[in-house]
Amino acid sequence: MPEGARGGAGEAPGARALVDGVSLRLYAGRITALVGASGSGKTTTAAALLGEYPAGAHVTGTVRVPEGPVGYVPQHPAAALNPARRVDALLRDIARARVRDLPRRDRRTAVTERVLRACAEAQLTDAETLLRRYPHQLSGGQQQRVVLAQALLTGARVVIADEPTTGQDALTKRRIVDQLAAVARQGIAVLLLSHDLDVVHALADDLHIMCAGRILEAGPPRHVRTAPRHPWTRALLAPEPASYARADPPETTEPTDTAAENAPAPLLRIRSLTAHHHRTPVLRLPDLSLRPGECLAVVGRSGSGKTTLGRCVAGLHRAYDGEIRLDGETLPRSLRARSRAQLAAVQYVFQDARDAFDEHRPVLDQVARTAVRLRAVPTADALAEAADTLAALGLPVALVRRNPPQLSGGELQRAALARALLAHPRVLVCDEITSGLDTLTRRSLLTHLTGLLRTRPELSLVLITHDRDTAALADRTAVLDNGRLAEHGPTARLLEAPAHPTTAALLRPPESWVAEAPA
Repeated sequence: MPEGARGGAGEAPGARALVDGVSLRLYAGRITALVGASGSGKTTTAAALLGEYPAGAHVTGTVRVPEGPVGYVPQHPAAALNPARRVDALLRDIARARVRDLPRRDRRTAVTERVLRACAEAQLTDAETLLRRYPHQLSGGQQQRVVLAQALLTGARVVIADEPTTGQDALTKRRIVDQLAAVARQGIAVLLLSHDLDVVHALADDLHIMCAGRILEAGPPRHVRTAPRHPWTRALLAPEPASYARADPPETTEPTDTAAENAPAPLLRIRSLTAHHHRTPVLRLPDLSLRPGECLAVVGRSGSGKTTLGRCVAGLHRAYDGEIRLDGETLPRSLRARSRAQLAAVQYVFQDARDAFDEHRPVLDQVARTAVRLRAVPTADALAEAADTLAALGLPVALVRRNPPQLSGGELQRAALARALLAHPRVLVCDEITSGLDTLTRRSLLTHLTGLLRTRPELSLVLITHDRDTAALADRTAVLDNGRLAEHGPTARLLEAPAHPTTAALLRPPESWVAEAPA
């Protein structure tokens, strides 16, 4: 089975080492996990198995792979899907290459069977409906599973899964754990790149910890977890804080009549919302509000309507009935129809941050541009404010002066948050902004969000998330199930005593399902 860049190194232009002296072996039927912070070199190492290297990089060492394709599931699945073709056509193109030895009359049926089987193996439910859609009509989690189905259709003996559980709910994570374990049982070597330590510990046979382009330590996951040798590994594997909650959160108990009369008017109010993809309703929400200074978590399975809700609020999805009001004033459905003040007031941080940046302009300039356009700040002042905001999120000026392709997905996610904050928004919609981050960076970001709620009383947050720890930051949580509001109330109550089965399944502690994973 393949070896990584054994004793090799890769340097980008300017002699900056991206990967240095990495040796990696993958074995048939085993899952090898590569864990590290954003920008540590995980994806660069994995791309070497595909024969891909950064432009202009100097590479030494050897890479050996078996004959045939290497399946690749990228961290940002939208980049691997043609936006102009339906999902069905994308999968059938791959399946046709696998049935050419069959009689012509049998090929169409065989292609259909292979496509549906791959969708089932990738946990893509309701495949016959989803196959008719275009990639942009799918949630991030659904796109991820379509790309996994593509990899399975190739018949590859090696599969690279780059953050396969990013943006996935707890139920789907459990199924992906089962699916990748089943892939390995077929004799396929799996390289798992992941920030999700629960998934790594449930799945991996071999664990490699990577930092700054080097492997710090390696071994069986249980051994590394219980007896880490390197200080960075110990910090990475440290237990999560008990809570990120604020010391004095807004009151979230059920209001009495007197309290309701004295309560501040909602900052954001959603009423009788029905959103559509073409003519198909995908979200029905009778009433939901957000108060000033409040944090609302929106939780649900992939495809339940969470992102559609956020996009409606931000003016990015205009195919809906009902109304969305800010300070009592109805917001135009289309982003283009909103005033500059309305654009600044409601900001959206995308799940796939890479697609939200112009790859030909420095990140710092793009972040600063928000303050220039929406707040009329002079360019020099905007650049200084952007640099300070980015630095607070762990992104130094030397890094953000580069163009987006030179930053990792996690680094771009933090840059996207900084760009939204420079608008000084009143409502900040964050779509899975912690899902692509390593444990240390996620802790830092959640702490930063907690600080924002404390220091910016005018700011309210909508956190679209699958992550239990991220949801715990919120004052209230709304749970969506199949496009409808399943449960809504104070987060503490939903975490401790959920009333709906979907809430219980999504917000249960990860230890309860990691223990169920196959040995």
